[in-house]
Amino acid sequence: MARKSDVPSPYYGEPSKFDPTFRGPISNRSCTDVFCCVIFIIVILGYIALGTVAWLHGDPRKVIHPTDSYGQFCGQKGTPNTKKSILFYFNILKCANPAVLINLQCPTTQMCVSKCPDRFATYTDMQLQYQITAAPWEYYRLFCKPGFNNPTKPVAQVLRDEDCPSMIVPSRPFLQRCFPDFITLNGTLTVAKRTHFKDALDKARSVTELRDAANGITGLVDAKEVGMKIVEDYAASWNWILIGLVIALVVSLIFILLLRFTAGLLLWFTIIAVILVIAYGIWHCYLEFSLLRQQPGADVTIVDIGFQTDVTVYLHLSQTWLIFLIALCTIEASILIILIFLRKRVWIAIALLREGSKAVSYIMSTLFYPIITFLLLAICISYFSVTSVFLASSGDAIYKVMAAEPNCMYANKTCDPETFNKTNVSKTCPGAQCTFAFYGGETPYHRYLFILQLSNLLIFLWLVNFIIALGQCTLAGAFASYYWARRKPQDIPTCPLFSSFSRAIRYHTGSLAFGALILALVQMARVILEYLDSKLKGASNVAARFLLCCLKCCFWCLERFIKFMNRNAYIMIAIYGKCFCTSARDAFCLLMRNFPHKLPTSSDMDGRQTLNCITGDLAGVFTMLCFLCVAGVIAFFFFTHKIPIVQEDVPTLHYYWVPLLTVIFGSYLIAHGFFSVYAMCVDTLFLCFCEDLERNDGSPEKPFLMSAELHSILRKTEHH
Repeated sequence: MARKSDVPSPYYGEPSKFDPTFRGPISNRSCTDVFCCVIFIIVILGYIALGTVAWLHGDPRKVIHPTDSYGQFCGQKGTPNTKKSILFYFNILKCANPAVLINLQCPTTQMCVSKCPDRFATYTDMQLQYQITAAPWEYYRLFCKPGFNNPTKPVAQVLRDEDCPSMIVPSRPFLQRCFPDFITLNGTLTVAKRTHFKDALDKARSVTELRDAANGITGLVDAKEVGMKIVEDYAASWNWILIGLVIALVVSLIFILLLRFTAGLLLWFTIIAVILVIAYGIWHCYLEFSLLRQQPGADVTIVDIGFQTDVTVYLHLSQTWLIFLIALCTIEASILIILIFLRKRVWIAIALLREGSKAVSYIMSTLFYPIITFLLLAICISYFSVTSVFLASSGDAIYKVMAAEPNCMYANKTCDPETFNKTNVSKTCPGAQCTFAFYGGETPYHRYLFILQLSNLLIFLWLVNFIIALGQCTLAGAFASYYWARRKPQDIPTCPLFSSFSRAIRYHTGSLAFGALILALVQMARVILEYLDSKLKGASNVAARFLLCCLKCCFWCLERFIKFMNRNAYIMIAIYGKCFCTSARDAFCLLMRNFPHKLPTSSDMDGRQTLNCITGDLAGVFTMLCFLCVAGVIAFFFFTHKIPIVQEDVPTLHYYWVPLLTVIFGSYLIAHGFFSVYAMCVDTLFLCFCEDLERNDGSPEKPFLMSAELHSILRKTEHH
């Protein structure tokens, strides 16, 4: 009786035929997708040229250092501003938007100073005091234009020419700019303990006006203080963080190696541990919610208190614990439902984990390949970041006419500060000045700067996906060499990881680049959609928002599908050495030929099961959840001084969540690095298993190459 897998399918192609000479990854192969390889190399050379041009035209100081009204950097060595590193705004009340301040677009004179003013003063008061003593003028002139030394000049003319600020208020530097020193006293916003003051025209002003002019600056100041505290916490706990990450590394490695011998025990322990840890979290959240619900003032909503830099404020709200409770209950219910419907797959996962662990133990170098991927990604991200900064600062200083009168015909016109005084602009528009506006240019390079930034992003996504594809193809080739070895480990090639890496680079750069480009284009479309969504957040067009939401969902699904197809295509490339499109088609058809009739059915409960991608994902997800939960719980009790044995050694921190999140995130990266190798092993073994079933029938003439244990659970022999 013919086997089902040998029956040709009009939809999914012919099954693989028996080949007695087949011994795994083909060594005699040729270059694939050469045209895409050539394009990829040209793009890389162009990317290097783009970075070089950006480096020649860009100046990161434009992003890092503030610039005065004359286009000079504050604090720049070799200039009159060497010791003046802070930017001062003559009339900060003209700056209604804090983003305008940071982007140097405030319509007032900006000057570099060595320090911010520390007192209230007006130009009128200074002139009155100057008749008695020169001390007030000596201090006030620090914030006037360089070279101006006429304290008796009429106030109206001084304000018209903007020789000096009309007033100064106590300020402190932030982002190298002087902002009013806001302090809240008994719930009232003050500056130097004052709520009102007068300007140079003797007009009453309130601190609220300063706050409105610099709306959001107080939040930025608080953010700076939080940042300083975070740095202090890292300085105090870095050694404990490092110890925690080293422990996570050792535990992950031991866990991987033990899977070969205790896969069943460890997997069931992992599943039960995840369920118990989440159950404890549910109980703890319910307990906190019940206690806070009885306390007055704890029923305030998160929306009512708004954003707070002190996260402990949210922990005193019953709504916070209710949200945690609902989230954990949802996760727990999802896990239990998955276990109920996939309980039979746990045994498949156990067999697969043992086989994968055996493969990893024979090719231990694969565990450390993620380090190479990480280094390549770090280089790529660094180059992208530097290029982006240089492109963003690739502009010449543009000066425009700042008119004192609103009806000036030359307002906002481009001007040259060196020849401005020789023109008729100052005569036509009294008080007009030629001041620095922004960085830009009229050359083709500057006109297409936005397109160059988009190109920088697209090539970056392409390179990142190529590096990931290279790692997947390399690992697939190494694990395929293990699977197709008739005698293990004797027939496993020498240095299988290096051989697979060499084959991928030498023959299949074009194929990997082709798959990476398809994925990069989809990701680029998602980035554009996210940008449009951010622009339409305040729009009232419901139809446009709904359409955009649908597009985002569709492209998200498309990206996941392409990642799945690419991953299997790279495995087929590593085994057979064919081009990308052919490999993707063969992988998809192989999966479809084996998927429908190899799942367990009600009449097929005696072991006719095959592994699929869910199996490896099931084990990996539970293991990762357990690992992160255990690491998070231990780190939480440690940094909150709840472990008596080491309580005295734990440093006192401003925010215990700083090292806690660092340990959890670092443990995630370490565990993800190891289990990404495992996941690739699972997928490779799955496709090899499907190929094995189609090529062989288990007879002495055509024996299976799978392990005896895997065959006993996942066999598909002729008598079935």
